[in-house]
Amino acid sequence: MPFTLTVNGRSSRVDVPDSMPLLWVLRDVLNLKGTKFGCGVGQCGACTVHIDGNPVRSCLLPVSAVGNRAVTTIEAIGSTPEGAKVQKAWLDLEVIQCGYCQPGQIMSAAALLRTTPHPDDADIDAAMAGNICRCGTYVRIRAAIKRAAGAKET
Repeated sequence: MPFTLTVNGRSSRVDVPDSMPLLWVLRDVLNLKGTKFGCGVGQCGACTVHIDGNPVRSCLLPVSAVGNRAVTTIEAIGSTPEGAKVQKAWLDLEVIQCGYCQPGQIMSAAALLRTTPHPDDADIDAAMAGNICRCGTYVRIRAAIKRAAGAKET
């Protein structure tokens, strides 16, 4: 079934089954490999993208549910003010270890800062819940979010 998607500011026409998860449309059809497959059941966060600025698990979202809403992936999040701050903080604090989960972590963090520019620890915990890091870089993730928000580091 044909769909027209707006991904990272560009209109793309895809002809895929309406039940195909957005993750596979992004990776296999549009060749945007930054969004990762982790668990396939929406619990790890590796596949997080933004739909109209809100974080969603793309492994669970059928392409037919996207409609006219804008999709933003890790490839374009740096063009948003929050995404640019998060990516810079991630690099400054060397958050990344293996890196596999980091696209989803960054997408969730950028969405948090869009809605809550100065998050406290509880805000960060709530926004990042369900984003799993096998390497355990949670302390650096929290510090990077705080840095991106302009908070004083402790």
